[in-house]
Amino acid sequence: MAVRIEERNIKGYVCNVASSLSGRAWHWRGGNMALGEVSGGASGGAGLLRQLLLSRGVADHDVERQMQPTMRAFLPDPSIFADMDSAAERLAQAVLGGEAITIYGDYDVDGATSAALLIRLLRQLGSDPGHYIPDRLLEGYGPTGESLVQLAQDGSSLIVTVDCGAMAHEALAAAADVGVDVIVVDHHKCSSDLPRAAALVNPNRLDSSDDAAAHGHLAAVGVAFLLGIALIRILRREGFFAARPEPDLMALLDLVALGTVADVAALHGLNRAFVAQGLKIMARRRNVGIAALMDAGRVTRAPQASDLGFALGPRINAAGRIGDSSLGVRLLTTEDAAEARDIAAMLDRLNEERRAIEAAVQEAAEAQLHAQHNRSVLVLAGRGWHPGVIGIVAGRIKEKTNKPVFVIAIDEDAGGEMLQGKGSGRSISGVDLGAAVIAAREHGLLVKGGGHAMAAGVTIEEARIEHFRDWLEERLGRDVERAMAGRALTLDLSLTPRGLHPQLVEQLDAAGPYGVGWPAPRVAVGPVTLIKADVVGQGHVRLIAAGQDGARFKAIAFRAEESEMGQTLLHGSRGRRLWLAGRAKIDDWGSTPAAELMLEDAAFAD
Repeated sequence: MAVRIEERNIKGYVCNVASSLSGRAWHWRGGNMALGEVSGGASGGAGLLRQLLLSRGVADHDVERQMQPTMRAFLPDPSIFADMDSAAERLAQAVLGGEAITIYGDYDVDGATSAALLIRLLRQLGSDPGHYIPDRLLEGYGPTGESLVQLAQDGSSLIVTVDCGAMAHEALAAAADVGVDVIVVDHHKCSSDLPRAAALVNPNRLDSSDDAAAHGHLAAVGVAFLLGIALIRILRREGFFAARPEPDLMALLDLVALGTVADVAALHGLNRAFVAQGLKIMARRRNVGIAALMDAGRVTRAPQASDLGFALGPRINAAGRIGDSSLGVRLLTTEDAAEARDIAAMLDRLNEERRAIEAAVQEAAEAQLHAQHNRSVLVLAGRGWHPGVIGIVAGRIKEKTNKPVFVIAIDEDAGGEMLQGKGSGRSISGVDLGAAVIAAREHGLLVKGGGHAMAAGVTIEEARIEHFRDWLEERLGRDVERAMAGRALTLDLSLTPRGLHPQLVEQLDAAGPYGVGWPAPRVAVGPVTLIKADVVGQGHVRLIAAGQDGARFKAIAFRAEESEMGQTLLHGSRGRRLWLAGRAKIDDWGSTPAAELMLEDAAFAD
């Protein structure tokens, strides 16, 4: 059957849902599309793909380019970024002169992939760079003066910091004082006063050109990739490749994709091309470390963007959170398949341990929610909480409350009278947490702090936490109120149960990869009645729904058992018709693939 698309200029609510079981109105994202039967007709598939792109902000004249996000179509000239040429010139000088180079990375996935990318590239250029990944618990985020000076004393004449350094004024001053050059490759927000460095490459510098600032959504690994392009261009000009092959930078896009998705960078523009092409490289499994990580994460098919965020990324992050911070870089740079398998197995064990620690901290943090129920920004703090999991816990509580959240772990073993805490924050769309943290630091509330719009980190004295909480409320309260007022569930399509099938999922996937800033399509399916509703796993609500057209499908709402929606679906929906909303995916457990719904919301249809 050909695709049947009814486009309507409806002012109002999708499926007449003004208030769902989660208290949200349902609105169209853009196209106001209601689909009945959907099949693989070419014209319908192209029309659906076009509509999905337009509803994600793509201009009409740019649709063709966005349908196939290639590197050629999206890659900018690296020279548009401030200090890029200076950084590439200094790095080329080090390569040509055989200098000792150290890559100083952050302990998360973006830091590990950024470091691995430069290490792999420099090895192909004949260098043998070292790496340094700080210990999260002992050293904290970013370079310290002590570590940079020690690297210089150990022989490094050039240090490249990746995913850190933009706000490391004291540390970089210490390095400059002993004569070691430091190149900073970062993407976190900068202050107007830049640290002393040989070069600071960051699209979020306040003095960036408009062209460079347009790429402010890049993860650090994307910036590192652009530095690689600039470096090869200079070496080519110097005749370096007259007797040796040029490195294949495109082969490193698997690292760029992994770091970009795991760092929750917005998947539009260049990032979308990075991930789309990087997934193709990753599917070839040529990086033995990534291949071993995929095996540990039980990713046996061609990887999808969601696998990077939920299966691969957390395992690398586990090393930085509760284990050896260098494990991620070692995994991603090894050429030894046996070593890769051993490290991947170790990361898998650390990830399981991390989950148990995370559950305990989350329970303790959520116990404080009632006392802050009237706050716009939640600041939850506790002594003895493991600082390695506070970012994950902040993200979980943010999703549960739909409010910006800081979770602060106070170190009660540090000694001294003034205890300090390390905090991690996660924000909601429309509330810039990174800018607030930089302002709080300049206001004297924080020992350290930095980040970007959706995530930030702080170091704070325990005695100042209450003041920090009040200061955030004053600064961000109205932003949160505006964001909450616009809270709604945005949908791309509505369809009958029979229209939810694998061919539709394939058509929806064609507009990917999806992630932050490029949301996966959300569909409303109904009306349906529930044939079965029960709880599986750790509080997941599983449904079997049937439509009036005779079609049935499965749906699952993760961690929804205790929510109002979950309780209503389990106990209060018998005999009533419902609309179900969520993201369609392929259920390939059975002999015949079927489409199922990852349920996000529901509403009564009558």
